[in-house]
Amino acid sequence: MQRAPTSPERISVALGLCIVMLATLPRYMAGGHETRQTLIIFAFVVVSLAAVVQWRLLAVEARRRLPKLCKRLVMMLLLGMILMGGWHALFTQWISWQVLISHGATLGVLLHALSLWWSGERQAS
Repeated sequence: MQRAPTSPERISVALGLCIVMLATLPRYMAGGHETRQTLIIFAFVVVSLAAVVQWRLLAVEARRRLPKLCKRLVMMLLLGMILMGGWHALFTQWISWQVLISHGATLGVLLHALSLWWSGERQAS
């Protein structure tokens, strides 16, 4: 079975990756890691361009599903922040806000991607 070259789900995950990359920038700025900052910025540009190209390839009905998926992404990002805040409050010493948003955004996008996979698996069954 051949899959579509693009989907709103893939675009929402790409947008989530862009958010994660932006969320890591303050952490690298605070740590003085200019080389990592530059690499993150280049990766952000590449993933953003890929998301734009994929969006342009979407059919109109698929584009209509994207706002709902973006809302889902935002909810998962908030959940990731809450869970990572709780994790760090219970199991680690105080960390900087830069690490918290980096970890929270990463967990949120991971939860988003897993929830998309889980719902896709259920629909396939």
